Amino acid sequence: MPDPTRTVHWTDDALPPDSVQRFDAHIAESELDDLRARLAFARLPEAETVFRPPPGPRRWDQGVPLTDLIDLADYWRTDYSWRTFENRLNEIGQFRTEIDGLGIHFLHRRSSRPDATALVLTHGWPGSIAEYVDVIDELTEPTDPDAPAFHCVVPSLPGFGFSDRPSTTGWTTDRIAEAWVTLMRRLGYDRFAAFGGDWGGVITTILGGRFPDNLIGVHTTYAPGVPGTSLEDLTDDERAWALDAENFWTHRAAYAHQQATRPQTIGYALVDSPVGQLAWILDKFAEWTDTRDSPFETIDRDRLLDNVSLYWLMRTGASSARIYAESHDSLGPDLRVDVPTAITMYPRDIERYPRALSQHRYRRIVRWQTAPKGGHFPSLEAPHDFVADLRAGLSAILATDRTHRSHLTRCRT
Repeated sequence: MPDPTRTVHWTDDALPPDSVQRFDAHIAESELDDLRARLAFARLPEAETVFRPPPGPRRWDQGVPLTDLIDLADYWRTDYSWRTFENRLNEIGQFRTEIDGLGIHFLHRRSSRPDATALVLTHGWPGSIAEYVDVIDELTEPTDPDAPAFHCVVPSLPGFGFSDRPSTTGWTTDRIAEAWVTLMRRLGYDRFAAFGGDWGGVITTILGGRFPDNLIGVHTTYAPGVPGTSLEDLTDDERAWALDAENFWTHRAAYAHQQATRPQTIGYALVDSPVGQLAWILDKFAEWTDTRDSPFETIDRDRLLDNVSLYWLMRTGASSARIYAESHDSLGPDLRVDVPTAITMYPRDIERYPRALSQHRYRRIVRWQTAPKGGHFPSLEAPHDFVADLRAGLSAILATDRTHRSHLTRCRT
């Protein structure tokens, strides 16, 4: 059952554990009042000592600039509407089901098209289901009748959003991938496609590698090669990509090391302080987006606050961080993906891998794309471009799958 701090509306409470139950979110007004009060009386540090006037990325050299934080926190307190986001989630269609003893929350929008394909879209950290609310309608009911349509399933990772917070260790990315297969089967989708970036990319890769009978194919923005692969045969540009990914983990991933080694410690600050939770997430949106000065050059301010509010109101600062402790370096060196795969690399993503390295793990790449713009959150930064790219990748996957099934039919006859 959901945490007692959460106010939700349920239907069909008496259904058995393997059933799917409708879920309508409604956060208690007292929780929103508490948020506004904490924001009003927040204790803030002095300004950074590398103050520079905007615009310019160097303003963020010590983290979130004080003036930016004050402005956004004030907007969160006075003008932002959680109810708008809450109503949008309810409009899309929210559900929960119990898998392996844990309540899993997910969005589910079925297409009216008889030729639609089942698709699971998985978020990462510091994202959430908020990453997909602006693209799900176009994916399920495309305005172009010739575009492919999808039955979209968007789960909240364990410990994130409206999913339960695990009370024991063991919820690794492998276990989550297995849970996604169970979820999709429970919804009637024995075969499906998968998309993801960040942790969603890890889980999508595991789905393709471990469950090939269930996967039509995978599309990912995170496609690491096999550890230990030589860089000698790469071009200069390809080597630069690989070295930049290495540089990220060496010099720019303190947040990941903190959450992988001491998620409980950082959790106290994030669950107790909305300003702390806001700054912790805003810092990554600023660094990882394809912008010059501020993430709000490409990402709607309300959508980012929808994402942050979901972390704050569900009190998941610690539980979401634990995915790093559970699954750091979780892609095994022997894991190979042999289902049709589409890969898109965005120019300002935090880890970009050249095809020459990725193809050692993903052995049936049917589409490789280097996007002209975008960062770590493409569905939020450029939703129209994201949908077009996702469609192109999944279309290549579906065409390969149709050819393969046609070949099998001819062989049997």
